[in-house]
Amino acid sequence: MTANWAAFAAAEPALAKLTEARFGAFTHHVLATLRRDGSPRTSGIEVRFLGGELWLGMMPGSLKALDLRRDARFCLQANPGEGTGMGGGDVRVAGRAVEVADGEARAAYVKEVEPPQPFHLFRTELTEVVRTYVEDDTYLVAQVWQPGEPVRTLKRT
Repeated sequence: MTANWAAFAAAEPALAKLTEARFGAFTHHVLATLRRDGSPRTSGIEVRFLGGELWLGMMPGSLKALDLRRDARFCLQANPGEGTGMGGGDVRVAGRAVEVADGEARAAYVKEVEPPQPFHLFRTELTEVVRTYVEDDTYLVAQVWQPGEPVRTLKRT
């Protein structure tokens, strides 16, 4: 089961707002994809939240784009920033990336972002959103959301 960004934001508005803020705090983040042999590849990426979707734009022919065309699964980690504070916690989004080659959604993205041409554009279908943070200098807390489920909160000492 998957959900787009708008569905996630409607189901869990507080976690969605915090997740967008973490991704908005810095420009560059880390995308994990799967290579042809199944091993992981990590790459830098910029992301956009537009029109109820989380978008991944990439240079033409980039290895991460070719990975996603072959196997749509991905994990995206927000840049934690400098030091160890991670204001707001560590945030990850996982799911599947669907390439958008043309149509109104792509035209709206181009109008808003004005990316260098040509480029690959992927819309995300979420399977999980995870926020991890430290509470009271005592607990490691993980908030886990999956489509169709409420947020689960796990605490460890």
